[in-house]
This record gives sequence, structure tokens and C-alpha cells, in this order.
Amino acid sequence: MKELLNSFSEIVVEKPSDKIIHQIKELISTGQLKPGDKLPSERQLSERFAVGRTYVRDAIRKLEFYGILKTLPQSGTVVAGFGIAALESLITDVLKLEGRDFHSLVETRVVLEINSARFAALRRTPDDIVSLKNALSSYEKAVSSGKAAVEEDLLFHLNIAEASRNSVLKSLMLIVTPDILTYFKENDVCSGNRPLTALEDHHVILDHIINQDAEKAGESMREHLSDILNFSNKNLKPNEHMNSK
Repeated sequence: MKELLNSFSEIVVEKPSDKIIHQIKELISTGQLKPGDKLPSERQLSERFAVGRTYVRDAIRKLEFYGILKTLPQSGTVVAGFGIAALESLITDVLKLEGRDFHSLVETRVVLEINSARFAALRRTPDDIVSLKNALSSYEKAVSSGKAAVEEDLLFHLNIAEASRNSVLKSLMLIVTPDILTYFKENDVCSGNRPLTALEDHHVILDHIINQDAEKAGESMREHLSDILNFSNKNLKPNEHMNSK
């Protein structure tokens, strides 16, 4: 029975943004989209795909990050100047990178977030402090009302990335966090006392950023994310544990 069960594969439901990326790949494969061609506007694509503009924006953002699309001033979004084969290969890599491997996403997030906090402590401005306090206040209100507050949590972390003054680091954060967010919601990861514990952690991290203590900010972020890293470790399949060593 166990051998039979192992013959079945997990059903992975594609997100709308993945489906959009697939369609763009198909248009490139058939030659309907060529390097230099301009895409329709975000609004037009949203209406044509019959999905919210957020999904269109997410797909375009990911394709822009990997250099497959680029936005030119006063020209809109165009296909990059690669050859067709190179574009197809790049899009395949983007789709493979999507949230199939939650553990890898979490590991990457931890690396990014620790350094984000360190840089933020060194480079934050008075305006950054205001933004971080506002984000933390929104998170605190959401937690007090009994919400899981996943979005408010993410906003606080993205404000830290903004304060790091490293645009690439922030872009990488925007790549990995949406899939982690989806997993959190689907698996009820942020239940119980976790939001309250996270709130306390956020206050500590913000204090170190305000005091410009880079080492303590980074270490506090590491401790803050240790629970979710341990959670992802526990949810690795046996063969994945072996591959991660």
C-alpha cells in the first residue's frame, strides 16, 4: 500500500500569476511575442485574463526581475532583447523557482532579512523610523483585534528592507515573500500565540534599528525567524532532508 501511495504525486494548483507567465512563454515560443515587442497595459491584460491587476503585476514583476521583460520610460513594458531560446529557458527557470520548495524560500528569506536589518540599522533615516513605527502600529492593532495579521507583518519587514537602502535586496524580498505568505495562510502557520510573540520581536528589532546597532538588529532578526525556519525544517520530506545536507 505504501508503494502504491508513493506512486501518486501531489496536486499543485497553479496561481493566476503562474498561468500568466505560462501564456507569455507560449506567445514567445510561437513567435507572437518577439524581443522588443511591447506588452498591452496592465489594465488591458487584467481585463483580458479576467483576473485582478495584482496577479498581472506579480507576473510582470517577476519577469522584470529576471530580465525577461523591462519597462522603458514612456514606452511601457517590452520583451527583453534575448533570443527566443534564451527567453524560454529563463521563463522555465522562473516557474521552477515558484513556491514548490517552502524550505528553500524560508532559508533565503532568513539570509535576506538578517542583512536587511543590519543595513537598516546603519542606513535608516528619520523618515524610515516614522514608516517603521507606523507599520508596527498597524501590526499591533491587527494583532489586538485577533487577526493573524500576516499582511501587516510582511509590511513591517518590507519597510525594514526599504530602510536598508539596498534595492536588490528589497527586490529579492518581494520575490520570495508572496509564496511564503500563501503557504502561511494555507497552513494556518500564524495561529495561536505566534502573532503576540512576533509583535514583541518586532519592537526589539525596531529598537536596535533606531539605536543603529547593526549586530543586535541582525541577531534579533535571526531569533525572530528561528521558529519559521524550524517549522520548515520539520516539514521537509525525508529525501529532502538528505539533499539539504
